[in-house]
Amino acid sequence: MFEGQPKGLWTLALANTGERFGYYTMLAVFALFLGDNFGFQAGTASEIYTWFLTLVYFLPLFGGIAADKWGYSRMVVTGIIIMFVGYLLLSILLGSETPAIIAMGAALILISVGTGLFKGNLQVMVGDLYNDPHYANKRDAGFSLFYMLINVGALFAPTAAIYSMEWSQEAFGLTKAESYHAAFAIACISVIISILIYYFGKSTFKQVLSVKKVKNQESAPVEEMSPKETRERIICLVLVFAVVIFFWMAFHQNGLTLTWFADEFTATKSTGIESMAFDVTNLVAIIFMVYGIFGAFQSVTTRARLINGVVIAAGIAILAYNYNQLEPEISISAPIFQQFNACFVVMLTPVSIALFGWLAKKGKEPKAPVKIGLGMLVAAAAYLLMTVNSIGLPATNHPQHVADVTPNLLISTYLILTFAELLLSPIGISLVTKVAPPKYRGMMMGGWFVATALGNKLVSIPGHMWHMDLTIVWGTLMVICLIAALFIFSIIKKLNKVC
Repeated sequence: MFEGQPKGLWTLALANTGERFGYYTMLAVFALFLGDNFGFQAGTASEIYTWFLTLVYFLPLFGGIAADKWGYSRMVVTGIIIMFVGYLLLSILLGSETPAIIAMGAALILISVGTGLFKGNLQVMVGDLYNDPHYANKRDAGFSLFYMLINVGALFAPTAAIYSMEWSQEAFGLTKAESYHAAFAIACISVIISILIYYFGKSTFKQVLSVKKVKNQESAPVEEMSPKETRERIICLVLVFAVVIFFWMAFHQNGLTLTWFADEFTATKSTGIESMAFDVTNLVAIIFMVYGIFGAFQSVTTRARLINGVVIAAGIAILAYNYNQLEPEISISAPIFQQFNACFVVMLTPVSIALFGWLAKKGKEPKAPVKIGLGMLVAAAAYLLMTVNSIGLPATNHPQHVADVTPNLLISTYLILTFAELLLSPIGISLVTKVAPPKYRGMMMGGWFVATALGNKLVSIPGHMWHMDLTIVWGTLMVICLIAALFIFSIIKKLNKVC
């Protein structure tokens, strides 16, 4: 799985991991911060949260256009510096009055602009690594690994947010509302680490570094395509983007309504073996066991099998030790549920790569548009589960805790949504880098993020519905995912022909 990939993949992926760790540490608590610090109600908080996400994913369009003109590396570096300033401003204790609201708005804009310059352009650079014929057949697997490493950062983010808040409360006597800024400060540190990884690892991806145009001439020739082929490719991608909008609408409920569900409807205590799921070290142990098992099956030497056996044994030992140290009862904080999606991405990536690799050898691997359609069906199944299990739950008086639903419901929902994400997100990004006309690579990658941005703006719709019966909230998302799946399957022949 890890063999045969270009060296630059690991540097660029780790740089993105650092940046994503900071972003998801901030995002894990942001929706709760809006209520606890400013007293915003569900509708207002939904609008702020979704406008921020919209900007984060819309601005890569302009970041891509800028990179097509001035160079991808330059925009990546500029973006991460701007992000740092935004996180720094957000981490300052300013209270809850008008100046604090203005400062928060300015910070969100800076983070959005910085992300717009950084995120999409870094992924274009990853795609360029696979323009080398030697790596061409590794593109999808490479993006799956890239996506996996992003989620390594996201896996630890909720725990970092919660621990930093608790530490600041104990060490400095901060209130709960004030302690959110400690979590935001973690993001400042993470982006510094990210840029250091990028700079010190430049030698591993020097072949894809873009430079500014000189006298209107590119330093390297750009492949030409006929107007007809260019048009067909762009239409193909736009149709895919149309479906992707509704996936992100459903998926990014993780930071809004699914977090509110965790806060208001999910049990705040856990006991027994179930409570082990809320300790990130147990999740990491399971991940190592999964990778050890895959490594053992793929090993060709006795030494490699022995190493993988040790990894599996170490994972089992950690789980056994932690089980013996279990407290009779633990408290559950709502943001911690956001670790499960990242955990499942990291854990299931080798399963996904192995499955599609096996299908490819048999000549039966589905094309990217088919995978995306299947991803929408799986997302619909996740919200079917939420709908069925929300029958009979009382109405919420946001943000009051009104019920104690088993935590296993949200954990199962995140597992199903992760299956959908692995079918759609890394595959979609890979598709864009492969299908986009060379002259418009940055712009089309920006188009992927614009679709994500539109989906993120639609995230606010269930937020505004939060006062309704929960079966209506989740049922709406389920139906939307089903309709999107039907749409993509209705045009699948056209998409497969070009993609």
